[in-house]
Amino acid sequence: MGVLGKITGLQVYSLKQKWKLYLLVFAAVIVLASLYYSDIMVRKIARDERQRVELWVDAIRKRETLLRDSERLFDIIQREETNRVELITQVYGRLNRENVSREDLTIYTNILLSNTTIPLIMTDEHGEVITSINLDDRFSHYRQLEGELAEYFSKYPPLPFPIVGGQRYIYYQDSKVYTELKDVLDDLLDSFISDIVINSATVPVIVVDSAGNELIAYGNIQGVDFGNEEEVERLIRSMAGKHRYLAVTLPTYGQCYVYYSSSFLLTLLRYYPLAQFLAIGILLFVAYVLFSIARNAEQNQVWVGMSKETAHQLGTPLSSLIAWMEILRMKGIDDETMDEISKDVKRLENITERFSKIGSPPKLKPADLIGPVAEVVEYMKKRTPRNVSFKLAVPQESVIVPHNEHLLGWVIENIIKNAIDAMKGRGQIYLSVEDRAGEVVIDISDDGMGIPASQHKAIFKPGFTSKKNGWGLGLSLSKRIIENYHGGKLFVKHSAVNQGTTFRIVLQKERK
Repeated sequence: MGVLGKITGLQVYSLKQKWKLYLLVFAAVIVLASLYYSDIMVRKIARDERQRVELWVDAIRKRETLLRDSERLFDIIQREETNRVELITQVYGRLNRENVSREDLTIYTNILLSNTTIPLIMTDEHGEVITSINLDDRFSHYRQLEGELAEYFSKYPPLPFPIVGGQRYIYYQDSKVYTELKDVLDDLLDSFISDIVINSATVPVIVVDSAGNELIAYGNIQGVDFGNEEEVERLIRSMAGKHRYLAVTLPTYGQCYVYYSSSFLLTLLRYYPLAQFLAIGILLFVAYVLFSIARNAEQNQVWVGMSKETAHQLGTPLSSLIAWMEILRMKGIDDETMDEISKDVKRLENITERFSKIGSPPKLKPADLIGPVAEVVEYMKKRTPRNVSFKLAVPQESVIVPHNEHLLGWVIENIIKNAIDAMKGRGQIYLSVEDRAGEVVIDISDDGMGIPASQHKAIFKPGFTSKKNGWGLGLSLSKRIIENYHGGKLFVKHSAVNQGTTFRIVLQKERK
């Protein structure tokens, strides 16, 4: 019996609650430890990625410097070629004068012969080609500045010079050396932009102009339709809003900005633990709900079985009590005593009958509630100590509500018995019935020791009891009778330590 006492009652419930708390704390520790470890990994990967980005940015800046130096060199070469063409134009102008000395003629001839790279032609006022130097073979058949030849020399305006009796024009183009170097520069620019967007750091990158309107290049960007202007503008705003960029100067484009953000892998790693625990949490929640449904169904079966077994076990003693009552009547026991014994036996018969039907489809009969409630109060008055007083407040008119008279009476009786125990056989029990729109409210109050707020819901759990030899089944069964059988509510309306307790029963009226 000592072991049985330990596995029943309040200790069972306390251990159950403690184990739930321990498991919850343990699960929280696992989750926090996993999140902490994941955060460490993410921080390490982010640090490594940041170092790669810094190296990548440094390499870009060095390449940018080389590119700018190359562009400046090409500008110098281009200016030198332009100066040479202007010099050649001046030479042609001087050669057409009548007073050219032999010494000057030698100098001018050497200047003209020194041009071995710059393509140029000289034409008259009508565009007729007079002479050409360093011209490609594909233009050798042209005698007039027209067609493809005119297009080829359209890059720079002609340089005119006067001659005796007319005007001549020098047309020129970049030298082959400069053109080849320019192609190399363009290749360097393309390679530079490619290295920016297809970077070793594998981070999302975009290159935009100084105004932030034109997307020059991009790399490692997913889920964006670059043919859609709105999506491109949204991408530029999003990347610019992260304030991770570097400024570069590119040939042709001028001042540009390179925006970059964390890699897709790092973003996944940051949110993966949360998504993982969310999925696990949903799975555990669903499992818990299913387990609770199965457990409640099993408990309902246990309650039904226990109720039927209790009714069955009470059947035989009740039959014997009825027989003994007849024997007592035959021996001349006073009628008042026999009437009270008969009430008790009749009450046990009714309760036994109703308990045997728990689990069957509820059949509630709309009837007046005041009579049964008053009957329970009168019944309990004669079976409680004299130091316990009762006060009943009910409406003057009938209160019709669907209910099972005997089961509801048992619930009220059980609550009253608990109130008497809480008052230790001394105090007042106040019972009121209130008729409301759509429902009937029954309040049962006492001025006993009260219930701590932390236990207002726990007292209805199976096995919870504050009594030394209690089983913790009365309030649990009462709640099931009210809520599962009657479709109502049973709860603690108010209670505080040493300030008494009020239980409230709410029953729904019959819908018309």
